[in-house]
Amino acid sequence: MSEQKTLSIIKPDATARNITGSINARFEQAGLRIIAQKRISISKEQAEKFYEIHQDKAFYDSLCEYMSSGPIVVQVLLGNDAVAKNREIMGATNPANAAIGTIRRDFGESIEHNAVHGSDSEENAATEIAFFFSGIELVG
Repeated sequence: MSEQKTLSIIKPDATARNITGSINARFEQAGLRIIAQKRISISKEQAEKFYEIHQDKAFYDSLCEYMSSGPIVVQVLLGNDAVAKNREIMGATNPANAAIGTIRRDFGESIEHNAVHGSDSEENAATEIAFFFSGIELVG
């Protein structure tokens, strides 16, 4: 196992319900450390840039609209195999298909309003982290 960083976003549906602390507790209980964190709002254009990897998919426009609809919490998680561990903690994209005890099963409302985003690879994690954070903001 190697120590790595991954990006986590607590989405607008979760921030609106004031459950960021409950979600963060899941990460910490699983051994991941939050080494950078900020609550921000992004424009639709910023969301389009962040999710440009999905621009050819049917859900792209609604995803960008949704992610710019309210505050989000962006954070960097650090731990052994952090990318895989975060994805395990999050659960399947569709909360109805997510394992019991995962964030999306417990807090997600729909496929789009599924409470959290997480990087899907170490390479994408590095790109996604750099989108939101400068190196000086990573403390841990």
